[in-house]
Amino acid sequence: MISPLAYVDPAAKLGKNVTVQPFAYIEADVEIGDDNVIMSGARILNGTRMGKGNKIYHGAVLAAEPQDFHYEGEKSLLVIGDHNDIRENVVISRATHKDGCTRIGNENHLMDGVHLCHDVQIGNRSVLGIKVSVAGDCRIDDCTILSSNVIIQQNCHIGSWSLIQSGCRIAKDVPPYIIMAGNPAEYHGINAMVLQHQNQVTERVLRHIMNAYRLVYQGNFSVQDALQKIEDQVPMSDEIYNIINFIKNSNGIVK
Repeated sequence: MISPLAYVDPAAKLGKNVTVQPFAYIEADVEIGDDNVIMSGARILNGTRMGKGNKIYHGAVLAAEPQDFHYEGEKSLLVIGDHNDIRENVVISRATHKDGCTRIGNENHLMDGVHLCHDVQIGNRSVLGIKVSVAGDCRIDDCTILSSNVIIQQNCHIGSWSLIQSGCRIAKDVPPYIIMAGNPAEYHGINAMVLQHQNQVTERVLRHIMNAYRLVYQGNFSVQDALQKIEDQVPMSDEIYNIINFIKNSNGIVK
């Protein structure tokens, strides 16, 4: 159902069973899949590509022009997957350069007032709390939780199954499975409760993850030496490999 009080450009492509409430605004270069709900006051701007089953709440702005001095008016994209909740007053910018892409995966929850800058990449099943701000060119892996008022600075990579507690300011990469808290943000153990609740790891693997991060954060070793000790001392699993690979490919992790 498309309200007669909404503006939908005739060139926009809408799938089946799309609800567009009064005073929503949809521009021409937009593709919206089946079973989406666009609530009143939402703005779906040029460059948006949306999958199915998403809910876009009141006042959200999708595919805003990048707030980046390198932006020169190029056409670029915001690609959104399936079954995401994008709550009130969320602002998401599309990519800066031609053929670039800001991307959001599936089943994510973006709470009130979240701001995603240009070229941000978000995986699946993550939660971004109220007023979270993510700067340009950041990557957020699957199943992360960013609590309210977290600030992620430019070019950071947030690993899967990590938890960043309220108010943290993150300026470097955050490895998978850990909790960050405080300002300056510091390691506060592994995200054991969530990992166990989701049945992601056995007790044995959980202990191995703890031991790996004990070497990284509490062993008084350089990062390189800690990685070598993990390889030598901790039994290998997909999770341990993920930790090693993440840190090896990082330009610097939060210590």
